[in-house]
Amino acid sequence: MSDRSGIFAGEDPFAIARAWLAEAEQTEPNDPNAIALATVDSSGLPNTRMVLLKDIEDGAFVFYTNYESAKAQELEQAGKAAFVMHWKSLRRQIRVRGTISREDGPQADEYYKSRSLKSRLGAWASKQSQPLDSRGALMAGVAKVTAAKGPNPPRPPFWGGYRLTPVEIEFWADGAFRLHDRFRWRREDSAGEWEILRLNP
Repeated sequence: MSDRSGIFAGEDPFAIARAWLAEAEQTEPNDPNAIALATVDSSGLPNTRMVLLKDIEDGAFVFYTNYESAKAQELEQAGKAAFVMHWKSLRRQIRVRGTISREDGPQADEYYKSRSLKSRLGAWASKQSQPLDSRGALMAGVAKVTAAKGPNPPRPPFWGGYRLTPVEIEFWADGAFRLHDRFRWRREDSAGEWEILRLNP
């Protein structure tokens, strides 16, 4: 499009997303890679929560979680999800919708190894989304896991990644008088060609 220039320029939406995230890493005070991940449960009731995006690949977005959590159950059941990444410091956001697949191989192993030891042990100890008697019970579980797994615990079989392959990405930037700039990239499926449209604010 003739007016898609500046921060919106380029023919690769994943490169644009990486550039925006890199810029946000210089300005956002906390967790510039935080996304609000939306799913639906088996009855169609929406659910949303904050998750840390860990990779923007050439064709997908990757995050990690406990496969027994509520979010994972909803991701598996629907096979689709959406998220928004919003940066107050930049007055920009990226909205993404698409299909979900597991990242349960060497890439997940490498990411797990890169986490702090306490985070790795916590992944073993937490029965994510399940009822918990007290914080003391959780910490006792961490102590038990620490004794059992040692200083180099393997990735739990119930913990790994998800890859969201988008069919729609929208780049949004704040504009004067609430006349915001919005460009929507949309394709029929993950192998399709992108159609790019400027949207009204």
